[in-house]
Amino acid sequence: MAANSSNPALDLDPDRPDHPGLELAQFGAGCFWGVELAFQRLVGVVKTEVGFSQGHVPDPTYKLVCTGTTNHVEVIRVQFDPDVCPYSNLLSLFWSRHDPTSLNRQGADVGTQYRSGIYYYNEAQARLAHESLEAKQKELNDKKIVTEILPAKRFYRAEEYHQQYLEKGGGKGLCQSAEKGCTDPIRCYG
Repeated sequence: MAANSSNPALDLDPDRPDHPGLELAQFGAGCFWGVELAFQRLVGVVKTEVGFSQGHVPDPTYKLVCTGTTNHVEVIRVQFDPDVCPYSNLLSLFWSRHDPTSLNRQGADVGTQYRSGIYYYNEAQARLAHESLEAKQKELNDKKIVTEILPAKRFYRAEEYHQQYLEKGGGKGLCQSAEKGCTDPIRCYG
């Protein structure tokens, strides 16, 4: 993909899936640890990574993103097999994992890095994202959804200790299952 500017952070994500037939998807739904574990458990998801996207600073660190000055979102980037896991399955999980009516926060986590977003890689994903938002809005009646739907900008992988954080035990050393189909409650802790 061609660069949009001299700032690589503003470019569309140039990465491609690891294997033919797979697709990429990006979602922002608050703290990326619990969202990643939920996607890890989804049949048809072959790889997850947490990181940052949609900001204006190249190569951000977690510490820098937490200052709120970069406009990055904590995102989960998913590689999935659309023959096993249609994009609509990813959208259903996304909507179930957070409050899309909460502006720049999820629970006690506050800041623009925790905003709700669907970041698409192609027009089919964009169409399905908009359709799913409209359907979710009908469910919620009066509560206004604040989820942004935008093209996926360059993905910056978070530091290694953030990757599969809850599966590895998080800050308390309590490993949680990432087994496909697992329905154990996800406990998010630093």
